[in-house]
Amino acid sequence: MNFSEALDFIHATSWQGSRLGLERIASLMELLGDPQKKLRFIHVAGTNGKGSVCAMLAEILTRAGYTTGLYTSPHLFRINERMKVNGADISDDELARLAEQVKPLVEKMADPPTEFERITAMALLYFQQKHCDVVVLEVGLGGRLDSTNVIDAPDAAVITNIALEHTEVLGDTLEKIAGEKSGIIKPGADVILSAQTAEVETVVRRTCEERGCALRITDPKAEKLLACGLEGQTLDYRDRRDLRLRLIGDYQFKNAAVVLDTVDVLKERRGYEIPESAVRSGLAAVVWPGRFEVLQRDPLVLVDGAHNPDGVTELTKCLREYLPGRKMTLLMGVMADKDYADMIAMMAPFANEFVAVTPESHRALPAEELREKIETLTGVSARCGGDVKSGLAMAMDGKGPEDIVCAFGSLYQVGEIRAYFGRTT
Repeated sequence: MNFSEALDFIHATSWQGSRLGLERIASLMELLGDPQKKLRFIHVAGTNGKGSVCAMLAEILTRAGYTTGLYTSPHLFRINERMKVNGADISDDELARLAEQVKPLVEKMADPPTEFERITAMALLYFQQKHCDVVVLEVGLGGRLDSTNVIDAPDAAVITNIALEHTEVLGDTLEKIAGEKSGIIKPGADVILSAQTAEVETVVRRTCEERGCALRITDPKAEKLLACGLEGQTLDYRDRRDLRLRLIGDYQFKNAAVVLDTVDVLKERRGYEIPESAVRSGLAAVVWPGRFEVLQRDPLVLVDGAHNPDGVTELTKCLREYLPGRKMTLLMGVMADKDYADMIAMMAPFANEFVAVTPESHRALPAEELREKIETLTGVSARCGGDVKSGLAMAMDGKGPEDIVCAFGSLYQVGEIRAYFGRTT
């Protein structure tokens, strides 16, 4: 099997969409010999921030000398990005080899696994074959019934910020969504939670008590921002001083607190040997594309994967902090199932104009429909940019050194936006 055929195998059931449940992935893993049972995991769930948290943890663990697997989604450029070992994407040949191993087993199954289940199974098999010491595993959707929850109790179950999202699947209240995310908590795991609303914390505490799991919650009072700029930020947290973080934005500061507490739990309760030098150098080095990322300086171009009201709230905080009082061109593409009306309203005060685009996804809201919604809701001028590349050309046309373009609304457009400015890694 070659790489193209491997992609055909992975995407064969993409038309079915997401079908939550563990029966198919559990059956497939059993056919593969349950490779996940030979691995140690840090399992990360949440609405926002889990990708950045995973990236920071993986970088620190790799620098500490552990062979570290990292599984994330979605990808920005190529599917290979979803599974890494020590920071390196899986190769085309290795991905094809895995697909060749998994395909005949899938063909035996009466209920074919979904696209996400197939790539999750391939990733877990890959990490076992690479003899990973630990795998940082990002939840795809929810937690309780997500394919990644096929694993046994992880060393650490990490829950980042929780907000209303996918309410038709996960529930229409924070408590219900927190219950789904808390599904990654299993007896024997240590739990780390990003401090947040009382209703979320109550659900997680109750789950930990029911399952006999120790819980550590980050301490916002112990967070101190010392300096910040478009090049990065410096912070104190608990007993650590002058930590340098390359990722920018208030939310990344909070994500770093989750990471630092997770590191301490791994050291204190799980026997991990993680020198302080690995912690500091890992935080200072890690990059996570598409999170309030500067793509160009003249004019200034920013891209942020904020794709729900909670994420856009954090984006607006960053804009006020880093670019106070500035107006800009907002390039927006969004999925039709998102609460885009609230997102538009929150971003409108920063807009000279909007350029609406259609991200490359069957779930995308058409650009013209988005344009009409923007003008109806805000009265701000909006142009229809068509696809992402055409919309970017429109947004950039005539811009000078004092102008700003900020792209947001969907992770599905981040890769194409970055590629437009020559960022392909």
